Amino acid sequence: MVALTASFAPATATITMPMTKKRSGGTVCFAELSFPSFLPKQVENIKDTFARKLATRIDRLPVPVSFSDNSIMSSCVRPLIQSKTSPVVLLHGFDSSCLEWRYTYPLLEEAGLETWAVDILGWGFSDLERLPPCKVASKREHFYQLWKSHIKRPMILVGPSLGAAVAIDFVANHPEAVEKLVLIDASVYAEGTGNLATLPRIAAYAGVYLLKSIPLRLYVNVLAFTGISFGTSLDWTNVGRLHCLYPWWEDATVDFMISGGYNVSAQIQQVKQKTLIIWGEDDQIISNKLAVRLHCELPNAILRQI
Repeated sequence: MVALTASFAPATATITMPMTKKRSGGTVCFAELSFPSFLPKQVENIKDTFARKLATRIDRLPVPVSFSDNSIMSSCVRPLIQSKTSPVVLLHGFDSSCLEWRYTYPLLEEAGLETWAVDILGWGFSDLERLPPCKVASKREHFYQLWKSHIKRPMILVGPSLGAAVAIDFVANHPEAVEKLVLIDASVYAEGTGNLATLPRIAAYAGVYLLKSIPLRLYVNVLAFTGISFGTSLDWTNVGRLHCLYPWWEDATVDFMISGGYNVSAQIQQVKQKTLIIWGEDDQIISNKLAVRLHCELPNAILRQI
């Protein structure tokens, strides 16, 4: 699975790229795709065919929350089918979007699974023009209300990287909503945003500006993947930062940063659901030693290292 989620960066993986059709003149030919009007216009420049196809599926659903007078139009990819088995709900990692799942999502659908890919409040493609608070409690309530309003059944919740911390925080507070967990290269032992929470706002905005930069995100792709060309890595960088082009992204990210972020290590043992832990043996970002620690601390888990 790690090799299939080509924009979240936890594990080093060798990627086999799909072939694209070419005209006789040598130019790449994309099928006619209609992107939602609310996506940044730069989506048109993305070459990855899987990203382009999943982007056409992104929708916004109304989610009522206590901290806003109006429902938040929240971005996600909805399933085409409703199955009798539990729905699979895919979270993304830190400062990412549902496009992280562009290679995995089609496979889950082909397997007949009812699959959702949802954007965590503050990231992704939701409408945050009227900026809500984006701290942990707000993210949790927003996801719970999305689940309650639209998914409505106990789910198999999948969290990669920081998405694993989001999942553990959610399960600890709303265990009735989750049947099983899948945690991939889980970033669950960081003590929130650490010293970043004490930065003056002007310094926080400078850090966020760097976070959006192409060189930094390109470097993360180099760490995460082997066997891909520079052009592919650059394209994946543009996929990964597409949501950063919204005018509210900086404010939402700074709000999360100075709020303290996720600190879920004390909640891990509260998780009683069956849990599958997936980890890359050669992870260059989060040590696989933490996989063993997590496996020991979760009371009902199995570990699979790739």
